[in-house]
Amino acid sequence: MNQLLTPRQAGELHKAIIAYLSSINVKSTNILQDELFIDGTFDDATRKKYEGLLERKWTSTMRLTRRLQELEATNSKLETQLQSAVTVRSHHDSTNWLPDAQPSHTLQSHREGITCMAFHPVYSSLASGSEDCTIKVWDWEYGQLERTLKGHRRPVLGLDYGGPKDQIRLASCSSDLTIKIWDPSNEYANVRTLCGHDHSVSAVRFLTPNGNLLVSVSRDASIRIWDILTGYCVRTIDSQDEWIRDIAPSLDGRFCVAVGDAQTGTIWDYSSGDTVARLLGHENKIECCVVAPIASHEYLAALGPNKSQEKGLFVATGSRDSTIKLWNERGQLIKTLAGHDTWIRGLAFHPGGKYLLSVSDDKTIRCWDLSQDGRLVKTVKGASHFLSCIRWGPILKQSGGTSHVLAIGSADSSVRVWM
Repeated sequence: MNQLLTPRQAGELHKAIIAYLSSINVKSTNILQDELFIDGTFDDATRKKYEGLLERKWTSTMRLTRRLQELEATNSKLETQLQSAVTVRSHHDSTNWLPDAQPSHTLQSHREGITCMAFHPVYSSLASGSEDCTIKVWDWEYGQLERTLKGHRRPVLGLDYGGPKDQIRLASCSSDLTIKIWDPSNEYANVRTLCGHDHSVSAVRFLTPNGNLLVSVSRDASIRIWDILTGYCVRTIDSQDEWIRDIAPSLDGRFCVAVGDAQTGTIWDYSSGDTVARLLGHENKIECCVVAPIASHEYLAALGPNKSQEKGLFVATGSRDSTIKLWNERGQLIKTLAGHDTWIRGLAFHPGGKYLLSVSDDKTIRCWDLSQDGRLVKTVKGASHFLSCIRWGPILKQSGGTSHVLAIGSADSSVRVWM
């Protein structure tokens, strides 16, 4: 039989046993001491040092055993929950999936309201910008804060990830009149600061996901196109309008939709600076705009005056008049969606194409079914304060299909993530 204990460990154990038996007045301890070859140096004084040692070891062993059993039970429970979660995420109907009342994570660290968000196109990173002048980068899958980016001196108003595949960058803009470019591959070092706007920079967007051109809009009523690799402004478009609050590039990067305080939207050809169409119909300032993905075109075309003949660019705008309006590329209004009680702050088309989601100062997320004439099919209480922005994350490819990630920002300084 293999010995589990070294001779020294065995000797210590034997002495502890002798001391324990002596303490409970077992008469044969002298015989046992001889059989265990414990010599005469093990006197009464030495025995006193070993008394209680065996009981302490025993109780420690029992305590560790109970703790181990508790950890095994907890581990088993977590494995069951994880398997259940993976099953739900990989098998839910991604085309019809909509957020429910409880988010997967609530991300809290900002000290003031959330103004903007952006998902990294490859990694499970979500950047959030705030009125506290910081950008925070989160691991949205685990709900953990990864880092805080400081550099802007006033509230951060816009964020977007983009750039060539091997040079993905995070762009941010602020009321401090600057645009900053951050390098995620170098611990988010601030690699460039772009200056040129004369007032608060309201929003930034990459013209194409993998390109190096960035478009920005500002309270100075201008639209600027930047090359992030050189830092140069390659085109400036003077809208001769009022404060431009949001911008959305077309899917091919040829056009931009800009909206703002003039209560109108404009579709621009950014290469020439020409106006393609004007979006007329809102009765108050326009807060946000979004270009529809190709998956939504069949539903939007069916809403238009020419039904299935509609092609090309489709746009949604949200206004302080509490309405959402849907437009075609000629600037024709094809549908007005009414249901929110106050300002519309953010819009996002569902990646599956069937739904349009909106967030508002009325603290709700509303889901509009484009296949049912834009009918409101779901309302979710999003937070205890105004909802300020909404973004879809990258589509997750899994063995059981696809799943989606949705983030909502709120004036209560938190970001909520649904998966």
